[in-house]
Amino acid sequence: MRILVVEDDVQIADLLTEALTNRQYIAGVAHDGESAWHEMQALEYDLVILDVTLPKMDGIQFCRKLRNQQLMTPVLMLTARDTKADKILGLDAGADDYVVKPFDLEELMARVRALLRRGGAIQPQLQWGDLSLNPSTYEVTYGNQPLSLTPKEFALLELLVTSGRRVLSRPGIIERMWSANDPPTEEAVKTHIRTLRQKLRAAGAPDTLIETVHGLGYRMKQLD
Repeated sequence: MRILVVEDDVQIADLLTEALTNRQYIAGVAHDGESAWHEMQALEYDLVILDVTLPKMDGIQFCRKLRNQQLMTPVLMLTARDTKADKILGLDAGADDYVVKPFDLEELMARVRALLRRGGAIQPQLQWGDLSLNPSTYEVTYGNQPLSLTPKEFALLELLVTSGRRVLSRPGIIERMWSANDPPTEEAVKTHIRTLRQKLRAAGAPDTLIETVHGLGYRMKQLD
């Protein structure tokens, strides 16, 4: 799941992106309203964490523009102003929830999970033959053998399984799994695929469970 953090305070933005990444989310970041709007046009996000006080386009304007364009992405609004009028202003602009700074990080993460559930972003258990993934608990097994995956490895395997026999190119994987602000090289994707195959093989999966379609990309092996 991809979450956009829109926050001009670099320290808070770094705190939130690190916390989200540690919880297996893909976190993008923008430090002003205009950059955030361009980011929303470029990529599909499941949630926006939005500061109210932003340069170029403030959070209220951004949220109104989002809703005027009929974009229903859940918005969790952050503000330093704890008044009833400010909360009403934010909610009327189209925000789904409202958190006052300074915030408790675990409470904010709980609100993130609640908004994602409300938006239907939590997926059911995924299955591909003997391979099983639980996106809610981040548990992966092949047969009865558990796999220990990094957040990026889990996200990559989840993407492959949900795509099934559809071939995913390396640039396509980068676009879906990394922020546009800091994309890796295609070699990084190859490295993640190689490590993922090694862990699957150690759990008893065949070498060809993740297929390479030469010159195109990757896909899951045809089920028998």
